[in-house]
Amino acid sequence: MTAMIEISETERTRALLNATPGWSGVAEAHGLDDETVGAILDEAARFARERLRPLGRKADAEGCRLVSGRVVTPDGYSETYAQMGRDGWFAMDLPEALGGQGLPIAIHSAASSFFEAEAMAFMMSAARPGAHLINSLDKAAAAEWVPRLATGEWSTTICISEPDAGSDVGRIRTKATAEGDGWRIDGTKCWISFGDHDMCDRIGHCMLARTGRPEDGTRGLSLFLVPDRNKDGTRNGVSVSRIEEKMGIHGSPTCVMAFEGARGILLGEEGRGIQQMFKMIELMRLQTACQGLGVAQRATAIAIEYAQERRQGGRPDAPAVPIIEHADVRRQITVMAAATEVLRAVIVELSVLLDQAKAGDGTAGTLAAFLLPLAKNFGGETAFTVANGAIQVLGGAGYTREWPVEQLCRDARVITIYEGTTGIQAQDFLHRRLLGDRGAGLAALLGRARPELENCSDKKAAAAASSLIDRFVALSENLAGQSDGYASPDV
Repeated sequence: MTAMIEISETERTRALLNATPGWSGVAEAHGLDDETVGAILDEAARFARERLRPLGRKADAEGCRLVSGRVVTPDGYSETYAQMGRDGWFAMDLPEALGGQGLPIAIHSAASSFFEAEAMAFMMSAARPGAHLINSLDKAAAAEWVPRLATGEWSTTICISEPDAGSDVGRIRTKATAEGDGWRIDGTKCWISFGDHDMCDRIGHCMLARTGRPEDGTRGLSLFLVPDRNKDGTRNGVSVSRIEEKMGIHGSPTCVMAFEGARGILLGEEGRGIQQMFKMIELMRLQTACQGLGVAQRATAIAIEYAQERRQGGRPDAPAVPIIEHADVRRQITVMAAATEVLRAVIVELSVLLDQAKAGDGTAGTLAAFLLPLAKNFGGETAFTVANGAIQVLGGAGYTREWPVEQLCRDARVITIYEGTTGIQAQDFLHRRLLGDRGAGLAALLGRARPELENCSDKKAAAAASSLIDRFVALSENLAGQSDGYASPDV
């Protein structure tokens, strides 16, 4: 516990990066040394503390408003959005040729956890996933959009859900009709984070729309970039019907959007929209894990600080003692801190794997795909559990708005819902990862875990972990036997 209090999140993150297999190679390829990494993380933590912390608290109280058909964001949003764009925080892992910094995904993930800790709702406005998506599918659109997304001049959304098509995307009815050398989009989308706002000049909606027949399901969906405004500044048939009143993330406008003859740009191949959209969704699922880490580390830090200062109990003939000296409070904080640091390790390792995969390492890509739904679920569940635990440590104070842990708890609740609910992630893990890749992901995991356990100095812990892995492998083989089977990994 003492070490947990004395070592900062930036120092723990640096230590984890240096201990993560493959990081040294990623860092060398990007020309990064430990001092540079530390400077980036320290500056991210400072910006989060000084600029985002007061913004996040204020935005929760103020919320967003729909005025004359446009969303008005809380005071300070526009200025902060512009500042983050100028400072390069939105474009850390985008190519330098398109206005980015060309840094590893792992550095972006590490830095973003500090931002998410202080202003999760505001950070949902970041257009990074959309920038990566456009860049991967349409070089002409990328040349126009990505540099402006990097600086915060423009932004993007992910635009999938409809009133009758949430997780069941095959029921999407928004229609795309070919017209000349372009497309016209008609339909309604809902649950669109920052579907409209006043922080930038133009918003591009990365949207799934139907180019095939309804009975084609997901095979009839294509991916489009639909700007809210034309190049001359006129509206492009895109409007906001309403914004939702929500339990948390009050600083993030969740919009119902109407598209009426809106001009759209086809991204990639017609009929392959769902496969192409997953490039964006997977980045956003990693980001939800980072959101979870941000919430958990902030909640844990507040609980520790409060427990060190709040005095209750002890001998009646002596001054009251800090509640952190009570065994049950220490137990609660230890559990919170342990879960937070495990989540940090998962995110760091997953991000490094994604960097290695980006550089052409196929095994790293297989393992990253295997771990992604697990990281998303663990991030969401950990965020809410730890924030809820912080309320318990603070007691009655934690239940009041004087302390931010009640906001953290409210905000964290959505992480297990959007970008694929916990149940959807479980199905993805079972059908697409565990069974769908014929055991390749499990083999990649075992290929890394088994040698590490054999070399672990804590033999008791290693034995316990090995037992869990053996049970998981046995369960996997049993499930594979009940489906069409796969070759059991011989590792």
